[in-house]
Amino acid sequence: MKCIINRRAQFSASHRYWLPELSEAENAQRFGLCVRAPGHGHNYVLYVSMAGEVDEYGMVLNLSDVKQVIKREVTSQLDFSYLNDAWVEFQQTLPTTENIARVIWQRLAPHLPLIRIQLFEHPELWAEYEGNNMEAYLTISTHFSAAHRLALPQLTLEQNSEIYGKCARINGHGHNYHLEVTIKGEMDSRTGMIADLVAFQKAVDDYVVEPFDHTFLNKDIPYFEEVVPTAENIAIHIRDLLQQPIRKIGAQLHKVKLIESPNNSCEVYATESIDRLALAQEPVLAEV
Repeated sequence: MKCIINRRAQFSASHRYWLPELSEAENAQRFGLCVRAPGHGHNYVLYVSMAGEVDEYGMVLNLSDVKQVIKREVTSQLDFSYLNDAWVEFQQTLPTTENIARVIWQRLAPHLPLIRIQLFEHPELWAEYEGNNMEAYLTISTHFSAAHRLALPQLTLEQNSEIYGKCARINGHGHNYHLEVTIKGEMDSRTGMIADLVAFQKAVDDYVVEPFDHTFLNKDIPYFEEVVPTAENIAIHIRDLLQQPIRKIGAQLHKVKLIESPNNSCEVYATESIDRLALAQEPVLAEV
């Protein structure tokens, strides 16, 4: 039986975005505050995902052995380091979140049956790499607060209440929505970036957060005058709003995940990926 296992690790390191072939002004324009010397630091959290058959002992791999491999090949070398100098790969391509994930894959692939590397730079920014040359995924998370009412206009209150329960009450109710937007693309061989992170954040803010925040969705967002603003429909609308702005920054929108509450969330893909969705349904061994 095939199973996916995950191992968590962490390291603290600093880095700087600076290209010597650019002037100080050009570096500042491209990388903003990240050009400041001697750099800045993060507490990185790493998830290593591996797949294989469950053996006679009930394991894909001995997780104690996996822990030692990750420590030997990655964390012992990167922890409390200056990433630009830690590995030779970062002298050619800057140590962005997505490129660090790529290079960690390269370091671990000879030793472990990898299917995914996920690296969190902080809780609102993370990258995923799956071994596809320079292609990677980058996710930012943000939030907005809004109210909505779930009701079909052609139905009575009683009929809507049968479908939507308390969510059909006429004055609506509110949520603190948590939004995760994932893009994918080819990393630049020099900057290590899929797209300009500031431009990515601005697109999400301009097209979603600012228009949606502190609104009554049914009344303030024209799209929801005719469409019931369920979490699913909100996520679909956000996906549609972001497709073109993300293309303009040189990347491709991959996924939108909307967390309505700690108990309810949904996710939609820009281009439906059957293989990826099937992978998500594989049995998963709890992290140790």
